[in-house]
Amino acid sequence: MERRTLLKSGLAGLGGAAVAGAFSAPAIAKDKIEITMVSTWPRDFPGLGTGAQRFAKRLEAMSGGRIIVNYFAAGERVKAFDAFDEVASGNAQMYHGAEYYWKGKHPAFPYFAGVPFGMTATEQNAWIRFGGGQELWDEVSAQFGLKSLMCGNTGANMGGWFRKEINSPNDLKGLKIRMSGFGGDIMAKLGASPVSLPGGQIYENLMSGALDATEWVGPWNDYTMKFYEATKYYYYPGMHEPGCILGLGMNKKWWDGLSKSDQMLIEAAASMENEMMYSEFNAMNGVSLSKLINEQGVKLRNFSEEIYDAMAEAAAEVYEEVTKDAKVAKVHQSFVAAREELGGWTKISDQAYLEQRNRIFGL
Repeated sequence: MERRTLLKSGLAGLGGAAVAGAFSAPAIAKDKIEITMVSTWPRDFPGLGTGAQRFAKRLEAMSGGRIIVNYFAAGERVKAFDAFDEVASGNAQMYHGAEYYWKGKHPAFPYFAGVPFGMTATEQNAWIRFGGGQELWDEVSAQFGLKSLMCGNTGANMGGWFRKEINSPNDLKGLKIRMSGFGGDIMAKLGASPVSLPGGQIYENLMSGALDATEWVGPWNDYTMKFYEATKYYYYPGMHEPGCILGLGMNKKWWDGLSKSDQMLIEAAASMENEMMYSEFNAMNGVSLSKLINEQGVKLRNFSEEIYDAMAEAAAEVYEEVTKDAKVAKVHQSFVAAREELGGWTKISDQAYLEQRNRIFGL
């Protein structure tokens, strides 16, 4: 009897210890992670800036407050175009921006943002996630001590704002135009003078006459930026960014030091923002375009086939030059193969359906 009593009390003691251990383990919080995140966008800038800020807040919330993100908009910690170096050096852990801003670092970076005559947002998502694009992005970024993920997309961009009508390729000659990435290189081939400026500096340069034209994103952002106060001619479609990925760049040494679960948490938050931003731009662009035309007297114009053909010829020259670099050629080959395969499907799926839908409903 004593043995049974002793055994019972002993098991009860062990059970109590096990239960106590089971309940106490989760109560021991993992170490907090504090992140410094810099951005290429002004604070509260619609879509781009608010999307980056939304990602930061979402990551904090998804971690239950264990991950703290100290977000700095462009100019608050470093200038917009210094975000890359700030993260590569380890002074910050994350940046949010468009990868074509880093073309001077490596000419392959624009492929992971938006490139002329490239892929739409949905096609980009397919290439990055299932067509080898992420692996190539990792290769390029790792050379600079970075790890990058998709964290937003603006969708198709407009062709830009011009002080005068553009009726032929000759009308582009001599124009001072704000356009980044390979799009700017194409404009240079056509005789224009491209300038790369952060978003926060475009309006003042357009108003002062330092710029004759500019592209930015689309109606929602362009309406907010009040470009219509400087010019009324608004052109489409934009050949330079048929879809534009916004990148989340992270210091690779820092990233590699995270647990797998924390990496997955960041990936999940970035993936959610990738979808949220694209949806928001699509939701806001149509409404904003109506306001530009009906309230501000903006004149919507379509680039002619002659102009588009000239742009395509210039683009071929740009790609021929940049692909002399073997690493760029590797990315380009993957990109072109994906554009062909995905484009073929888009033609008989989305494009074919939209043509019929719009014909029937007069859209």
